[in-house]
Amino acid sequence: MSHSAVAAVRRRRFPVLVPTLAVLLGLLVSGCGINNIPTYEEQAKAKWSEVENQYQRRSDLIPNLVETVKGFAKQEREVLEAVTAARSRATSIQATPDLVNNPDAFKKFQEAQLQLTGALSRLLAVSERYPDLKSNQNFLVLQAQLEGTENRIAVARRDYIEAVRTYNTEIRTYPGIFWKKLLYANNKPMPEFAVADDAKRNPQVKF
Repeated sequence: MSHSAVAAVRRRRFPVLVPTLAVLLGLLVSGCGINNIPTYEEQAKAKWSEVENQYQRRSDLIPNLVETVKGFAKQEREVLEAVTAARSRATSIQATPDLVNNPDAFKKFQEAQLQLTGALSRLLAVSERYPDLKSNQNFLVLQAQLEGTENRIAVARRDYIEAVRTYNTEIRTYPGIFWKKLLYANNKPMPEFAVADDAKRNPQVKF
């Protein structure tokens, strides 16, 4: 075969080999975990957004709950004011996606939500003293909505904790630690919820 013929064969093969090599390289890169860190980070942030949504839902229920209880138990002013104050503190901390990148702000947010949970528990315990309140239709609806929201908060927190565990493990172990040093040096561990077991209990809303 002449030199020109060999060159022609090589030229015909080259366009076929390029995309083939590109596909193989892509598979190799994707299989070595290079994209795990940003993928797990985005998943954790998405789970955090759901936590925010459920806390916001709870916050939105509180004014109506306080007003309903006030209509039957005005003498419980101290408890009502404590709930209102706790809600104000919780909502004063802006829950943004960047909160998971700020451990100090995250801790303050968590503590404020915990204080609100405690205040709600005391409010619902007080309401047991008032049979008319316990049978009020509006209160029963709010009670059911709050119970459902507390359950969704627990689920959202659990999902966030699991997503953060996956992300934090990835950046601390191989091969993730290698890719972190090479490509994701600015990525930091995400904070987790860390409160005592008795503090994790949801407000008791069943009477």
